[in-house]
Amino acid sequence: YVGYEEGGQLTEPVRRRPYCVVLFDEMEKAHPDVFNLLLQILDDGRCTDSQGRTVDFKNCVICMTSNVGSEAIAELGLSIGGENAEEKEEEVAEAVRGAMSRTFRPEFLNRIDENIIFRPLGLTDLRQIAKLQLARVQQRLDERQMTIDVTEPALDLIAQRGFDPAFGARPIKRSIVQNVETPIAQKGLRGEFEDGDTVRIDVDADNELTYTKTASAAPRGSPLLLGAADDILAEASETLVELPASASVADQRFDAFDADGDGSISRSEFTRDS
Repeated sequence: YVGYEEGGQLTEPVRRRPYCVVLFDEMEKAHPDVFNLLLQILDDGRCTDSQGRTVDFKNCVICMTSNVGSEAIAELGLSIGGENAEEKEEEVAEAVRGAMSRTFRPEFLNRIDENIIFRPLGLTDLRQIAKLQLARVQQRLDERQMTIDVTEPALDLIAQRGFDPAFGARPIKRSIVQNVETPIAQKGLRGEFEDGDTVRIDVDADNELTYTKTASAAPRGSPLLLGAADDILAEASETLVELPASASVADQRFDAFDADGDGSISRSEFTRDS
């Protein structure tokens, strides 16, 4: 079949770059055969691919993520600080270890060096994530020389609309699309915003986001463009070469044309016609 000579998706990258970090995401959803493969990697530090080649994993850092125990964390309400914080953390850790033992086989858990429990994201954390996502939006707008100026209240509102303890930080991307990208795109299609504008995003008295153009691209005839035109003309004038005066040539042609001197044609008419 096509591709039968190619290496595996796991072994081939490690074979090419043996010093790396290998991440397995959401391990609770993996097929049982994946755990059998990991037992060999975690125990012997090597794996055999479909071509019979032995791939060395001894120089790899292997990380795994899982949502096992997230229900216990949500129920017990693990948070930073507060009263009895250490006792609460230990209670949550015990609940997570119990959930892991019910989900994964003992021989797999015994090969894991350390379990790290992450605290749930709070509104302050999502605010920082929203800043990072807005910076990515600004990078795309840079192609159109547009700038977004998001006030602190607007940033808080965007983070609040994307805050969901059950889903973590994923809703923040949807919040930015709905509250920043889509409104700017719609107003751009209606001609309210254009390339080069600066858009200020703020919150009004009704706790709704507002989008105001605070700076615009320089229109035709603006001082900015006129000043640039003057600079161009000044630079061009320095390169001009002085030519012979054409008036004397026109005078000679006029005198030859009106040799009789009767004044039947004026000098201005002759110059225009010629």
